[in-house]
Amino acid sequence: MILAAEKGDITTIIGGIAPNWGPFGTLGNEARIMIEVVMAVAILLCLGIAIWGAAKQRIGATALRDTFSAEQGKGLIVAGLTGVFIIGSLGTLFTIVYGMAV
Repeated sequence: MILAAEKGDITTIIGGIAPNWGPFGTLGNEARIMIEVVMAVAILLCLGIAIWGAAKQRIGATALRDTFSAEQGKGLIVAGLTGVFIIGSLGTLFTIVYGMAV
């Protein structure tokens, strides 16, 4: 019997945030860690914006009956989740663009 998560640890779960280094493989270890930290902070910021938008939409739609606030909340949700997707895809995008240039 082979278990799917037999050799898994926390780096397997959060390793998706770190980019596939491709052309930037020659960077030093400290530079890689700094880039990963910046990307993680940016993802948390985007998730915070999405959560703020969800709260603004919920409060605006129910408690205040303010349609403008609810629409603004929808925009914040979309912006936050789009930012998460773009930041998560940066490593792949850089690798593709670099591969096309070579």
